[in-house]
Amino acid sequence: MGEPKRRKTASRNYEIDMCSGPLMSKIILFAVPLMASGVLQLLFNAADIIVVGRFAGSESMAAVGSTSSLINLIVNVFIGLSIGANVLVARFYGSRNERDLEETVHTSILIAAVGGVILIFVGVLLAAPMLELMGTPDDVLPLAVLYMRIYFAGMPATLLYNFGSAILRAVGDTRRPLYYLLTAGIVNVFLNLFFVIVFHMDVAGVALATVISQCISAMLIIRCLVQSDAAYRLNLKRVRIVKDKLISIAKIGLPAGFQGAIFSISNVLIQSSVNSFGSVAMAGNTASSNIEGFVYTCMNAVYQTALSFTSQNYGAKNYKRMTRVLLYCLGLVTAVGVILGEGAVLIGPQLLSIYSSEAEVIQYGMNRLRICSGLYFFCGLMDVMVGGLRGMGYSVIPMVVSLTGACAFRIVWIYTVFAMDRQLVTLYWSYPASWLLTFLVHLATYLFIRHMEAQGKAHRIKIH
Repeated sequence: MGEPKRRKTASRNYEIDMCSGPLMSKIILFAVPLMASGVLQLLFNAADIIVVGRFAGSESMAAVGSTSSLINLIVNVFIGLSIGANVLVARFYGSRNERDLEETVHTSILIAAVGGVILIFVGVLLAAPMLELMGTPDDVLPLAVLYMRIYFAGMPATLLYNFGSAILRAVGDTRRPLYYLLTAGIVNVFLNLFFVIVFHMDVAGVALATVISQCISAMLIIRCLVQSDAAYRLNLKRVRIVKDKLISIAKIGLPAGFQGAIFSISNVLIQSSVNSFGSVAMAGNTASSNIEGFVYTCMNAVYQTALSFTSQNYGAKNYKRMTRVLLYCLGLVTAVGVILGEGAVLIGPQLLSIYSSEAEVIQYGMNRLRICSGLYFFCGLMDVMVGGLRGMGYSVIPMVVSLTGACAFRIVWIYTVFAMDRQLVTLYWSYPASWLLTFLVHLATYLFIRHMEAQGKAHRIKIH
């Protein structure tokens, strides 16, 4: 008997068959809406920074920017679990196992809801002590604490959107999450301006606007899953934790989450070092890192593409196609990183002037852009290798390699190279050096695993 045919549904119009047909065109069709979605998601924070920078001052701008690495540190474990959900859904979808697919969807949504509630309390309680530990200046600290506490009130919505969009990405649907983020992003920009200019709410206004926007995007994606006529349909009455699915999601997602969290520790240390140069340097660093975020999110879309395509093809046992997926994604992420990264450097002064009109802030921002954005494609290469490994079911190995090659390397850099030459440019060079080192180790690891697999000796996470 041949493979069972997947029944045609309205939802199929949004899905991409990753396991057959032309590959490069489908990779681009999948990645481009994902890039646009990532850019829109970044606009939430960019709108916050631009509005407060223009209408509230550099202290408020520094306050919003100084929370980013700490927010990522706290949230990344749960975002990692959404990666586990993505891999699992894609694998069951590729193997056409509808029962396991349905159980994974309902388990994932409950993880998101519970995790979001937990994060409200974690964020509110840890905001002040963690920001103080980072050495946040006294003129910035109260505003940063206020922004962070309001921001974390929207965590349930943030996680529901992330897990919901991970489910849709797993079946090839990157368009509907884009539509929902576009709607929420427009609302966010208007509310930012309204709360700050009309009501003079400063950082509280931009935080509240972000929370409302996150709620809108979460409601839209949950409605999409509930109304779906496909196998991944969400039935709110059947939301529950299925033990074996939770364990499988955790096996893949927790290493990814811990990697992101520990990465954030190195970034928190770097942010703390930046803080020692004062609020103007912080503002320039914030503006530059925000611009780099747009480059990164476009490269990260290629990582997500490698993850989903590899997972589905692994589920369908299309092993040769997995190799082509990785090669195409490495080529695509290099092109994206070089074009956007160098472009950001080329028009850096104009971009930075959007965030602040202060010449000194722009100069500090350019110092970072020239080093980090110009060589950002190395970060993209590193991430795509991780996506290929995780898509095959290896999650612990890329975690260990990434933490050693990037995180530990940066910490050592701060306490050795930077300690001997306390300049911001010296600090910033830790980024491209760590990206290149980690990419090369990931590449060697991937080649070794494929060699071991060919001999039947490799061990991966088994998903039943």
